[in-house]
Amino acid sequence: MLLDDMTTAAAAAASESGVFEGYASLFDVEDTGRDIVLPGAFRDTLRARGAAGVKLLYQHDAGQPIGVWQSISEDARGLKVRGRLMLEVARAREVWALMRGGALDGLSIGFRAVKGRREARSGLRRLAAVDLWEISLVTFPMQPGARVTRLLPASYPRPLTSSAETRGSTAADLSPQARLARIIAQATRLVTEATTL
Repeated sequence: MLLDDMTTAAAAAASESGVFEGYASLFDVEDTGRDIVLPGAFRDTLRARGAAGVKLLYQHDAGQPIGVWQSISEDARGLKVRGRLMLEVARAREVWALMRGGALDGLSIGFRAVKGRREARSGLRRLAAVDLWEISLVTFPMQPGARVTRLLPASYPRPLTSSAETRGSTAADLSPQARLARIIAQATRLVTEATTL
């Protein structure tokens, strides 16, 4: 990648928040796989894992992590999420563009059923407890109502670096291009914040 292309990509990423909100699962609503998630089904897994322990993937592909979950919680409607795409990653920039254009807004959970029962008569499986591994941005969610509900503006506050971005790596571990992209993104955010004060 040319330095000018990398600088342009980093500057473009810094001018966007990449932050979105939505519902990854709705309670008491049948999905296309004949599952119904019950209120409280995520309680134990969220207590054990927290948002940082749940991966943000593209199309359930473990080889395509595209961001981090900032918050995951249950409310009366379902599993409410707020995520941030890592816009320094090419696939995340593509996904963000598709989301802004309205072409991609599905959310889907990857999980293991911990406690549930299948009704013999209807064939429905009612899930009382699940082990949540990942939540993906998808084209076609299993639960049609599981959708991104809001894209947050570039002025949405975000940290210069998150623990997820720096966990296990130091600036010395990053490639020169990644270090430069990080520096440019941080500098651009600082300049933007300073000019809006």
